[in-house]
Amino acid sequence: MTVTTDAPPTMPTSADEARLWSLIESAWAELGPEPLALRRALVERDPADDDGPSYAIGDWLDRFLDRLGHLCAELTGPELTDLDRVVERKLHDIDREDVHEVTDGSDDGFLYCRGFIVALGRGYYEAVRADPAMALPDAECESMCYFFAHLHNDRFGSWPETGSGISRESFGNPAGWSA
Repeated sequence: MTVTTDAPPTMPTSADEARLWSLIESAWAELGPEPLALRRALVERDPADDDGPSYAIGDWLDRFLDRLGHLCAELTGPELTDLDRVVERKLHDIDREDVHEVTDGSDDGFLYCRGFIVALGRGYYEAVRADPAMALPDAECESMCYFFAHLHNDRFGSWPETGSGISRESFGNPAGWSA
């Protein structure tokens, strides 16, 4: 949903972004060396030589999200809103035609593919952002797309207002799509 206000958009801070990536890394680290190796393999692979990317990391996503939720158990409403704003921005920034050409997917499917990219952490996110061929077709993590918004709603009974003025929904980033 795009928010229309007279106020200038609220941008994520570098501290909020660092906190998001740190929480994601901590949640993955709690799961041990196997998912770390799988994530590293996705970042380091040559997509041109790939004979069938490993989707084994998908088996770890529910456990990752559970750990992430535990790590966020004591966060305040404003802290959850800040994290949601960062995720919203990250999803928006890779809402691009060149990424969609690799991941494919409907409106929702493409959003969930971008959620997967964010959920795998900064290394994979930056790899895909720089070279969309690094993305995996049909790899999805729907829960990551609104993870912090749902935590906020569950704890405080309201959906966070990020104030960003952008949309995380698919095809909502005009700069990412040819006219």
